[in-house]
Amino acid sequence: MSDDGARAVSVIGFIGSVFSPWYAWSGRRRPENHVCINVATYGPGGRFTMTDRGEAALRQSPDCLTVGPSSMRWQDGQLIVEVDEWGAPPLISRVRGRVTVTPRTVTNVELPLTGDGAHVWRPFAPDCTIEVALDAPGWQWSGHGYFDANFGTRALEADFSRWTWGRFPTSSGATCFYDATRRDGTRLATGIRFDAGGHAQEIAPPPPAPLPRSLWALPRETRADPGHTPRQVLPMLDAPFYCRAGVRTTIDGEETTGVHEALDLDRFRAAWLKPMLAVRVPRRARWKFAKD
Repeated sequence: MSDDGARAVSVIGFIGSVFSPWYAWSGRRRPENHVCINVATYGPGGRFTMTDRGEAALRQSPDCLTVGPSSMRWQDGQLIVEVDEWGAPPLISRVRGRVTVTPRTVTNVELPLTGDGAHVWRPFAPDCTIEVALDAPGWQWSGHGYFDANFGTRALEADFSRWTWGRFPTSSGATCFYDATRRDGTRLATGIRFDAGGHAQEIAPPPPAPLPRSLWALPRETRADPGHTPRQVLPMLDAPFYCRAGVRTTIDGEETTGVHEALDLDRFRAAWLKPMLAVRVPRRARWKFAKD
């Protein structure tokens, strides 16, 4: 998110594109044949890109993930993302440039989201600076961000019905909240405080606090000190099953603005949703690198 709070960007690399209808229709048998670097920009001139690509577009090394024309590489303590994608309908235009993520520190924290470890959240760097340099007016800025990953051996909708997540920068580092309802009826309700050195401390999260429903009437809530009402300050992604937004809340007496996500996996697994998603997530099975 930019320092002035007016713009934001998210970049997600997928091997096994969990929100792709094409991957679901394939039976999820070959994750390497459904890969993607999803780039979304929020604010004036924002665009959404999510192209499901085949195995020919995938290249990996210990320090680099390349999917077709875009890549992520770890270099000199920074995550450098080279973007060259096309926005999804109805705003079809090129999204090209670089995003550089500089962690203040890298953690060794892993949080299993299910008892058997089939889903794991890995907050590599909850407190980062970012530099955005895209080929579009107004899309050269700096701000704060985070770098994390999720790993799983089963479909999300097989084990969860819904979840919310939030990452909020603080004067001493960052605080993250993970709340989920599992299919077996159990719940996850976790708060983790990260200090400037990357040390993590599990905390009792403050009480749940409701947010207004999304444009698709998705129920949302986050965490806030008693007596404080969180509010959305930057709309980001609004889909029938998923909502991402910039949210301002109060934690331990400190007002903070971070990124909040709400995911409804009951909606996501509905058959009627997949054809809608296919419009926004095109399939491009073939790819040839220039030196091939």
